Amino acid sequence: MMYDQSRAQQPPDKQPGSAGRRAPGPEPLLAADERADITQRLHHALNTFAHSPLEALEEAETAFDEAAAQIMSALTERRHDLHAGWHGQDPKTQGEELRHALRQYSEITQRLLRM
Repeated sequence: MMYDQSRAQQPPDKQPGSAGRRAPGPEPLLAADERADITQRLHHALNTFAHSPLEALEEAETAFDEAAAQIMSALTERRHDLHAGWHGQDPKTQGEELRHALRQYSEITQRLLRM
């Protein structure tokens, strides 16, 4: 196999033929900007600990609380969407949709258990 320099120089999300495809694996519970904001606040707390430990701990606690609240909100929304997608479906005619819902419940539950 020959080395393809132009392909090797492409960022991972810009590989040829990957337009419109989502990266493999589950989608994140929080949007990228929400994760970035919480991460930035947590890093700030870590970086200021030496000069003001109590303020750093309060900031870290606030970042944790915000992350937990946003994750709970996202999980509640995901559960509502999943339930609405299968509830009332006829197992005889909608078997594939029900199987898909079961896979989604299994995936999100396994992710929670790995935390």
